[in-house]
Amino acid sequence: MTLLQTAREWADADPHDDDRAEIEALIEAGNTVELERRFAGPLTFGTAGLRGPLRAGPAGMNAAVVTRAAAGLGRWLASGGHAGGGVVIGFDARRRSDEFASVSAAVLTAAGFAVQVLPRPLPTPVLAFAVRHLGCVAGVMVTASHNPPDDNGYKVYLVDGAQLVPPADREIEAAIAAVGPAREVPTSDDWLTLGDDVEADYVAAVVRALEPSRVPDLDRLVVAYTAMHGVGAGTTRSVFAAAGVAPPVSVPEQDEPDPAFPTVTFPNPEEPGAVDLLQALAARVDADVAIAEDPDADRCSVVCGGRQLTGDEVGGLLADWLLRRGVRGTYAASLVSGSLLHALAGTHGVRFAETPTGFKWIVRAGTADEPLVFGYEEALGYAVAPDVVLDKDGISAALAVALLAAELKASGRTLTDRLDELAVEHGLFATGQLAVRVEDLSRIGAMMARLRSAPPSRLLGREVAASDLREETPAVDAVRLLGDGVRVIVRPSGTEPKLKAYLETVVPVHEDAGVIAARGRGADELDQLRTEMSAALGL
Repeated sequence: MTLLQTAREWADADPHDDDRAEIEALIEAGNTVELERRFAGPLTFGTAGLRGPLRAGPAGMNAAVVTRAAAGLGRWLASGGHAGGGVVIGFDARRRSDEFASVSAAVLTAAGFAVQVLPRPLPTPVLAFAVRHLGCVAGVMVTASHNPPDDNGYKVYLVDGAQLVPPADREIEAAIAAVGPAREVPTSDDWLTLGDDVEADYVAAVVRALEPSRVPDLDRLVVAYTAMHGVGAGTTRSVFAAAGVAPPVSVPEQDEPDPAFPTVTFPNPEEPGAVDLLQALAARVDADVAIAEDPDADRCSVVCGGRQLTGDEVGGLLADWLLRRGVRGTYAASLVSGSLLHALAGTHGVRFAETPTGFKWIVRAGTADEPLVFGYEEALGYAVAPDVVLDKDGISAALAVALLAAELKASGRTLTDRLDELAVEHGLFATGQLAVRVEDLSRIGAMMARLRSAPPSRLLGREVAASDLREETPAVDAVRLLGDGVRVIVRPSGTEPKLKAYLETVVPVHEDAGVIAARGRGADELDQLRTEMSAALGL
C-alpha cells in the first residue's frame, strides 16, 4: 500500500475520535512528511518498555497503540499459561495516562484476566510492588518517567515483579503485530479499582526493610525535597512519617503533579538546571540533604553542601551504608556505572555482579545462595530493598539517603564527608558523561559505526583496548574502552534520542595533596576525556 492508503486504513481502525481526526487532517493536507514520521514503524520495547511522543499513528503513544499493546500482552500471557490470572495497572499524572490505563484494563478484562487498577496517579515503585504483593501474573505502568512532557510510555512487569527481558519483549511485539484493527479488539469495563491499601502496604514494607529504628535523631534531620511536578510527594511523605523522619520541606512550585512540567526544561534530575529550585530551597532552610525524585519517583537525585552528587556517588554511599550494616548477598551495577561498588564489594568479601544496562538486568543479578540485596545504575536508579520492589525505587532510596544523612549528622559528618573518606580508602572514582542529543536518529548509528571502525588507542595518554559488547552474552549495543585507571562505555540511550559516553578515571589520593587535589585532577581528566571522545565520535 501507499503511505496514504496505510494512513487511511489506520484512521479507519482507530477507536479514538481525536486521534483518528489527527491522522485524517494530515491525509487531507497531504502532509506526507509528518505521515512518514507517524508511520515510520511501530514503537518497540526498549530499556523500559514502550515509550514515545503523544501523537496518533503507530509511531506514537495513543489509544490505538495502547489497545493493541494490551491485546498483544494478553495473548502472550495466555500462551505462557497465565490465562485468567491477575493483572494490576498503575498510571502517573502525565497527559492521557489515566485514559491509557483504562484502555488497558478494558482490553485485558475482556481477554479474561482479573484486572485491578490503582486508584489514582501513583509512583511506579508502588505498581512494581503491587505485582508480587497481589500475586499477579503481570503489571502495567503507564508512564514516561523522566521523558519530555509530550511523551508517554508503557512499562510491563512480569510475575516476579521485574520488568520483562528478551526474548519476552520480542515475543510480545510479535503478539502485538498479530492483533487486528484496534477498533475490533474486544473490551469490558468489568475491572476492579483498588483502594488505598496497596500504597499503605508499600509504605509499611519499605520502612520495615530499612529499619529506621537503628538511626538516632531522625526528627532533627532537615530534608529539602522536590517531586519535580510528578506523583512522588504523597507517598514519600508517608514513608518519611512512618519512619519517624521529620517531614521534608518541599519546593512549592513543583510539589503538585503537572503534566506540563512548567519549571523545568526536561523533568529529569540529571538535566542541567533541573534541581536549581531544590538547591535554592536547601540553602534557604539550611538542609542537611536535598532530594529530588523524577516524575514517576523511580529515580532519586541527591544534593549535599550545594553540590548535586552523581548517581555513582550515591550508589557508592548507599552500598557502603548497607555493607557497614552487615547486609550480605549480591551487589550489582550495570556496565555503564562506576567501578567503586566493585571495589567496595571486594573489600567486604561479598559477591559483585556487572550487568547490561537497565534495571531489568540488575534485578536478575542475584543467585539462589546470594540473592540481590542492592543494585544501582548511574542514571540515579537504586534498589535498596529489592525484597520490596524488584526494580529501581526512588522513594525507598530517598528514605535510605535520609537515614544515612541522619546517621552521619549524629557524628558531625555529611554525605560529602563520607565520600571523602571512601576516596582516601579506595581512591577517587571520578565519573561523568558526554551526552549527544539528536533529532535524526541515524546520527547515533553513524557515530557508533565510526567508533567501532576507528576506536582511539590512547585516552588520557594511556593505552586503551576497545571491546565491541555486541559480541558478548547477552549482546549489548555498546563499545568499551579500557585502560589503566581509565574506562569509557559508549552506547545509545534506551529511553531518549541520545548517544551517551560514560567516562571514568580513578585518581589516587596522596597524603600530601589530599582529596581536594584528587578531585581537581579527576575533574580535569574527565574534561580531557570529553574532548578526546568528542573527537573520536566526530563531533
